[in-house]
Amino acid sequence: MKLGKFKRREFIKISSAFLASSAVAHSGSQFLSAESAEASVKSGDRVVKSICEICFWRCGIDVHVRDEKVYKITGQKDHPLSRGRLCPRGAGGHGLLYDPDRLKHPLIREIVNGRQFFRKASWEEAMTLVADNVKQLGQDYGPGALVSFTHGFGASFLKRLCNSCGIVSAPSYAQCRGAREDGFKLTYGHSVGSPEGVDVANCKYLVVIGHHLGENMHNTAVQDLSLAIKKGAKLVAVDPRFSVLASKGKWLPIKPATDIALVRGWIHILIKEKKYNIDFVAQNTVGIDELWDGVKDATPELTAKLTGIPVEQVVEVARDLARYAPNALIHPGRRANWYGDDTQRARSMAILNALLGNYKMPGGLITQKKYGVPPINFPKFKHPRVQYSSKYPLASKVSSFEIIQHTLEGKPWDIHGWIVYGTNLIHTSANQALTYEAITKLKFIASIDVLPSEITGYSDVILPECTYLERYDDLDDRTYREPYVAIRQPAVPPMYDSKPGIEIFKILAEKMGRFDLFEDDIETYLDKRLKKIGKSLEELKEKGVFVKPETPLYRQPNQKLKFKTPSGKIELVSSKMKEHGFDGVPQYTPHRENPDGYYRLLFGRAPMHSFGRTTNNRILLEMMPENTIWVNEQAAERIGLKDGEYVYLVHENGTRSNNNIKVKLTQRVRDDVVYMVHGFGHTDPRLRAGYMKGVNSSELTIDTVIDPVMGAVGIQHNFVTFSRGA
Repeated sequence: MKLGKFKRREFIKISSAFLASSAVAHSGSQFLSAESAEASVKSGDRVVKSICEICFWRCGIDVHVRDEKVYKITGQKDHPLSRGRLCPRGAGGHGLLYDPDRLKHPLIREIVNGRQFFRKASWEEAMTLVADNVKQLGQDYGPGALVSFTHGFGASFLKRLCNSCGIVSAPSYAQCRGAREDGFKLTYGHSVGSPEGVDVANCKYLVVIGHHLGENMHNTAVQDLSLAIKKGAKLVAVDPRFSVLASKGKWLPIKPATDIALVRGWIHILIKEKKYNIDFVAQNTVGIDELWDGVKDATPELTAKLTGIPVEQVVEVARDLARYAPNALIHPGRRANWYGDDTQRARSMAILNALLGNYKMPGGLITQKKYGVPPINFPKFKHPRVQYSSKYPLASKVSSFEIIQHTLEGKPWDIHGWIVYGTNLIHTSANQALTYEAITKLKFIASIDVLPSEITGYSDVILPECTYLERYDDLDDRTYREPYVAIRQPAVPPMYDSKPGIEIFKILAEKMGRFDLFEDDIETYLDKRLKKIGKSLEELKEKGVFVKPETPLYRQPNQKLKFKTPSGKIELVSSKMKEHGFDGVPQYTPHRENPDGYYRLLFGRAPMHSFGRTTNNRILLEMMPENTIWVNEQAAERIGLKDGEYVYLVHENGTRSNNNIKVKLTQRVRDDVVYMVHGFGHTDPRLRAGYMKGVNSSELTIDTVIDPVMGAVGIQHNFVTFSRGA
């Protein structure tokens, strides 16, 4: 295929012939009844210890195999992130393994007589084509002409390859935790981490702001929350929606986009009434006087006016936080790309926690450690490399949204090709029109994934990766309160003509002349790493996880603390923010109000699904086949909406959702917002179970406000109304 051959890139539906082969080949065994799943273990059954990839908690799992078919997945007892339990999504992971719509063969885009289509290809042909295009782009446009978009644990091997070839890897940093991590790092000198460094299980007073704790089903986070509730913890949910967590405690139905105003109000009360931890603040922080100067105007009365929360509740929660401190916690949350002031939103929560003195205290913020498996040192970068950096001064990484913008604009970076791994850019990116337009500027796109998706339909080459149940990945050695290292290993061999990511990237590296980037096989690589800590691959395969005793979580009385900030202390007023022209103390700036007749669109998670990753999983679709649009009952009555009817959503710019969505009338949302679960509404007909089921929230997140500090893509500035038209 000649580089840049397709001037008008068309979405291609893969031939049904490529899909039909497995619709019957594996039917009858993959979706067992509950009774079958609970059947007693038979002779010849085996259990493979591995880690999940349905969400990014990556729980330890026991994969139950019978007659070389996975029939059940359960939580691994000894893994600290599962503790013998598993969420519905993880338990339904074999729905992905046996999905009849999986990508099965390498595919190459062709054009004959003006008609574009995919044809089946060999791995040799497909990999040669990718390597040739990568090299050609480098020759024609120099280093930096190609970028990669990555999401998921398997991306570590692709990043190694990209780093060796001058290819920039763009993560989901600005569309997820980035603002939170940077905000806390500016304050404490370190980020929150994932899993989060919070001691929820021992918390006595927990405030959660817009975080769907309990519904995102991060396994041990939910277990810790349940334990805290059992011990009598008081809960406060600050959310325009009555969440599951709100049902367990106090609900503050805040006006959207006023989170900073509320936290500033609480800070004001603690300082004015001298209810903060005076000794801790004096010993371990800088900036208390300047902080007070910055929040003097944030009175309870003003806070109530801005947020819609009664002044009595504003004051009550602030005083309760002080009463239960240092065992009180403002949860840092997780996804943090909200309104475009997200670093300051995170900073405000970090500051409030510091005033409570909960750092390294039971129920507060804690620090965690890795097990500590040294890496294998491969040869360093040898080729010319372009240093892409974010235009946002305090960004720790360049964002995928920036990459898309620069692809479209052709400056400041001359980008002509994308490699897309494990992420459906079209389904997940804000302002989809921008992504579609950027695609038209490209000369080459290669996608590596398990399932077809909207982005694979625009690719020139599609490489089918096998699922997490069919492959090894690198060791999971993340920070946690109980340091651990865990293995992902295949429970069954790869199906069809799919390959593990490590094998794909090794072949590609060798075709590009890099024979020194990977070991001969993944088992050798993993064993070499484990030998560095006196362990072996065989031992880890059998145990599934190595765990060290829990690290000391709490500080000792009068312990001297050191923070990796410019001052060496917790910075209530950020010196780095001031240095770059930003407010050292987070300030509240009003955001857009609802246009007449429109409702702010909010979205979140459900226990049964992970983003768009699971909305073609036939097991999980049985529990939740589509999303619904939550509408306040009084608001619905004013405009004549009925419970259970299907409507289209219309953005204020006139864009209408591709599909209709079922109305759910409820008192559980404010009357100025509507709410849906993200991840549904696939428009790719190759996803036969999830095709046109519900609405994709991303197609309506058209207006964005970018955080000037680090580039988080604020996506909750979109307003919709309803249409019954076909």
